[in-house]
Amino acid sequence: MVAKVHSVGLTGLSSFMVEVEADIAGTKFRFDMVGLPDAAVNEAKERVEAAIKNSGYAFPYGHITVNLAPADVRKAGSVYDMPIFIALLIAIRQLRFAHEKCAFLGELSLSGEVRRVDGVLPMVIEARRAGIEKIFVPHENAKEASVVSGIEVYPVKNMRQLVSFLQGRGEEGDGLVPTEPFDFSAVSAQQRFLPDFADVKGQQNAKRALEVAAAGGHNILMSGPPGSGKSMLAKRLPSILPDLTFEEALETTKIYSVAGALDPDEGLITRRPFRSPHHTVSSAGLSGGGTVPKPGEISLAHNGVLFLDELPEFSRVAMETMRQPIEDGKITISRASGSLTYPCAVMLVAAMNPCPCGYLGHPTKRCTCPPAAAQRYLARVSGPLLDRIDIQIEVPPVEFDELTRRDTAEESSAVIKARVDAARKIQQARFAGSGVTCNAKMTERQIEEFCALTEDGKRLLAGVFEKLGLSARAYNKILKLSRTIADMEGAPQILPAHISEAIRYRNLDRRIFMNS
Repeated sequence: MVAKVHSVGLTGLSSFMVEVEADIAGTKFRFDMVGLPDAAVNEAKERVEAAIKNSGYAFPYGHITVNLAPADVRKAGSVYDMPIFIALLIAIRQLRFAHEKCAFLGELSLSGEVRRVDGVLPMVIEARRAGIEKIFVPHENAKEASVVSGIEVYPVKNMRQLVSFLQGRGEEGDGLVPTEPFDFSAVSAQQRFLPDFADVKGQQNAKRALEVAAAGGHNILMSGPPGSGKSMLAKRLPSILPDLTFEEALETTKIYSVAGALDPDEGLITRRPFRSPHHTVSSAGLSGGGTVPKPGEISLAHNGVLFLDELPEFSRVAMETMRQPIEDGKITISRASGSLTYPCAVMLVAAMNPCPCGYLGHPTKRCTCPPAAAQRYLARVSGPLLDRIDIQIEVPPVEFDELTRRDTAEESSAVIKARVDAARKIQQARFAGSGVTCNAKMTERQIEEFCALTEDGKRLLAGVFEKLGLSARAYNKILKLSRTIADMEGAPQILPAHISEAIRYRNLDRRIFMNS
């Protein structure tokens, strides 16, 4: 008898339906797995055989053939253990049930326990799209799977429980009930602790620059001596970013699910990610990699913040790896087996010292670096990468009076976020239906349409452009920044004051010009 059940496969963030077919013929034992299985899928033969026996069922003897269709698509991982188990029991008539609208996925232990697998969220989404009404997943993946509405999700702890349920018996199947639908509004309304800008003493210029960055989705680089608060400021940026929409949360969660980085107790990521890889990270660690490429740090920061502390200490290869993905919002990883593309729409936040010792320009500490060391240190960051960073500011050391001041309270993140949200609402209305979400992502045509300058503004920008020798990309960055600053003031047109502030955020351009 040929038995057939449904499962789901995964390639990158894309899923596809898989038919698991089992056939048993003859009397001589042999177990063949076909349909382009990888090593993990092939090893399912041993896991499933032990799981069937240790769950109290008879294992079929004969020539067993399991086919994973479509046969021309590579199958990877241990997700097919559960459907193979079910298909074999159906093939030897130990199990009968209406399985046409059901799908199964999960790894099995030798005792028949069901273990969690990666990538469940995109697989459940695909199953719903294909018309599946019930899907059986590992118990630890239940919260993640329940995010998808319109399909019944059953969390399975062990195969005896599942078989009893499918047979309509009580006993161990009693505990198998569909999960409650995920309530995004209730989760997003919960206030979780995030570091607050109220904790940061002084640094008003840096706070203003970060507010502008958050309001327009701009990349930012902070340069300053050790202890000036660069990392402290960066870690508080997520607290003033707009809340994730459900679509953004779903897309971000899919990436974490595929990477195996999703907390089983979380289910859905409802806060913008903040990723801070160490400067020793490899280019593959940033971009993603592996035999079956998994998302890297830049994709795990999708819809959030990628913070690179001590930017010049990152390898040249790692830094150059980020250039195109930062601009395109996606990264393609190519291997011999094929290419996978992951989204990476991130806010890049970087920090660096002004020189190797860190004290160039410090008001009280003397720089011990040899002549020209600061310029060589800055040169570790390539011009093309600097060109892609909208805001470049200096973060000076905090004075003692600011640290000990008690007469005035610092603005909280909630107050700053309210202004950021107001500016983002203007941008949402401006770009409605275009696929662009913020000023930093404007296309060339949108820059022409929404960043028109007054005659005074044109003269001001022309003088700066010629004096500093700015590139065309830097020119566009200034226009986008000016548009964001105007939005924060509710101004319909970009004024010279907005352009002046945007130009002040190109500190490294001025340093490079002065040293050239």
